[in-house]
Amino acid sequence: GMSIFLQNYVRIAQGSRDIAMPSLISGGWTFGPVDEFNVTLSYMQVVIFIITFVTMTLLTLFISKSRMGRACRACAEDLGMTRLLGINTNQVISLTFVIGAALAAVAGVLLGLYYGVINPYIGFLAGLKAFTAAVLGGIGSIPGAVLGGLILGVTEAFTAGYFSSEYKDVVAFSLLVLILLFRPSGILGKPEVEKV
Repeated sequence: GMSIFLQNYVRIAQGSRDIAMPSLISGGWTFGPVDEFNVTLSYMQVVIFIITFVTMTLLTLFISKSRMGRACRACAEDLGMTRLLGINTNQVISLTFVIGAALAAVAGVLLGLYYGVINPYIGFLAGLKAFTAAVLGGIGSIPGAVLGGLILGVTEAFTAGYFSSEYKDVVAFSLLVLILLFRPSGILGKPEVEKV
């Protein structure tokens, strides 16, 4: 709901036309031919990979090693018990939203720089793909989300290269449905054991 509201607010306030982003990093490497195709790796893709890896490492260290990170995990596990233990859950939840917004901002800037344009709807499909990657890797697992993103990206690239780019979204969301049907906890996620 909030996403649709913000998209339409920006569309009304700024217009729905694409806005060009400055090209900060251009060029890349070309390898090939591989199976009669050239493989191109742009410098921007390398920068995105490095920033993603650094961000994932920092977030993992924060969640696993810091006092506030342990409080975040405790709130995710059992909010009521966390309150009883004297942890300020409102502060933890607020911090979680701040971290999530900051990570979304980093992803949005990288997405805009990669595609070279921004518009009010650029994040919608990216958000759905991010959700697919998180489910594929395992909800709650930071390395799992990155692994899910890599698997999803490679699957889309092969689909676009060997079949048609029109089918890459179909394959991505079919993968989501299959994961939800056969392994809802994801690749690195742990299935929840319900105590009776």
